[in-house]
Amino acid sequence: MDLGFLQFELDYYPVTIYQFMNVPLALMFYHLSITGHLPLAARYIFLMIGGILMAIVSMGPYAVLVLIPSIFSVIFIHSLEPRIVHKFTFLTQMGWQTLCHLWLHYKDYYLQEATDIKFIIALSSLMLLTQRVTSLALDVHEGESRIPARIMQKDGVGWNMLYCLLPHFSYMLYFPALLGGPLCPFQMFRIHVENLNRSGKKCIAKPLCVTAQSNQGPLQWDASKDILLIWITALMFRLAYYSQWLLSESLNNLVGLGLDTDRTGKATFSDADIWTLETTNKLSEFARTWNRTTAGWLRRMVFQRSKVQPLMSTFAFSAWWHGLHPGQIFGFILWAVTVKADHHVHRYVGSLTAGSRVLRMFYKVLTWMQTQLVTAYILVAVELRSPSGVLVLCKSVSSVCPLLYVLVLIGMSNKPNKN
Repeated sequence: MDLGFLQFELDYYPVTIYQFMNVPLALMFYHLSITGHLPLAARYIFLMIGGILMAIVSMGPYAVLVLIPSIFSVIFIHSLEPRIVHKFTFLTQMGWQTLCHLWLHYKDYYLQEATDIKFIIALSSLMLLTQRVTSLALDVHEGESRIPARIMQKDGVGWNMLYCLLPHFSYMLYFPALLGGPLCPFQMFRIHVENLNRSGKKCIAKPLCVTAQSNQGPLQWDASKDILLIWITALMFRLAYYSQWLLSESLNNLVGLGLDTDRTGKATFSDADIWTLETTNKLSEFARTWNRTTAGWLRRMVFQRSKVQPLMSTFAFSAWWHGLHPGQIFGFILWAVTVKADHHVHRYVGSLTAGSRVLRMFYKVLTWMQTQLVTAYILVAVELRSPSGVLVLCKSVSSVCPLLYVLVLIGMSNKPNKN
């Protein structure tokens, strides 16, 4: 198997350079805030202007793809009634993002031209913006976040309107989250900005939610080695994801965001729970933990609101949000099927090993290996994206791992529940 096709995907993403460029800006913001040199309005402005400047530097002319929907989304949220604000902003934001993805498809598959990396960065940032826009709109729709009363005063209308709009504009464009997650709910963002002097001093040293542009040639797999090579390839992809997640989380922490923990002491504002991802023997737990804040966003946006096949609807929407490349459609639908099959395996087979410690250990090791191989297969399919990559994967011996779960789903899905 020739690993040359990985050169582009596994290059240190250019966005990482821009993230490091944000570090001095983040340190300056945090220092000025905790020393009292930045009043509240100035903090919001600092975060917003920093985001605008970084968008221009990293995206060039494509920055308008992010700036335009940021402006209109805030206007919609402040002008529409709460009962319709989520549906309207969701459709307009996803419509805009889909048009941008279709343009990428046109360049990739029809013109077969290399796409400007600045456009890729802009599209990645647009996907993250979609998370913030829809999350805030749903907060407003559900009453968790209240938009200040409409500006009705005759005096000082301009300043009052600016005061109302500023936190939301800042939330859409604040520079630590412009190029990478994790997704920060608006209420958490506002609380942290208003109370920076109470923040701790956590700093650890995301890829983006978008996959890198790939222009690989034909692939040839050695049947005797392709399982190991796919697993190694997926591991390289995961390491790239982990490093970018940790970098983005650190950048948010530098400005005083993301220091909350739950009852167990785990960070609630983090995408990278590497230990769980590498040790879990359950595909459903892997799905919930992978890119955790995005998984939570998908659960809230789709899974909890879908009345028909919520699991399949969630993964189908994830494929849409990622761009609907052939490999993504194949990978996310396969992920949904294997998660459902994995549930049946743990439910029916897991109970058979409960009485024996040795069998239980053997069962956990076996299902851990299956989880690792299935997720590796799916990750490679999603990252390759192209029809040729999907075709090669389907012909490889590695297809046996997810195929086993497909057969399990067919054979066990009609069994009655025992609960």
